[in-house]
Amino acid sequence: MALYESEHTKFIREMMQKHPEWQEDQRRGRAIWWDRKIAAHDEKTRRDAVEPHRPYPYDVNFVPKP
Repeated sequence: MALYESEHTKFIREMMQKHPEWQEDQRRGRAIWWDRKIAAHDEKTRRDAVEPHRPYPYDVNFVPKP
């Protein structure tokens, strides 16, 4: 049984074959946003800064009991 491949996937594959230089641009873009290491201190600071979720966010008058 053949695997389904969407029109979008076929289009992207075709364009990448026509323009192999795009792969380097794709790698650089990914490195900027995704493939980077985060210092443990920065991650802890981010987690500590997050406000905890309220149990029922739609009730503006709800105040949780301590």
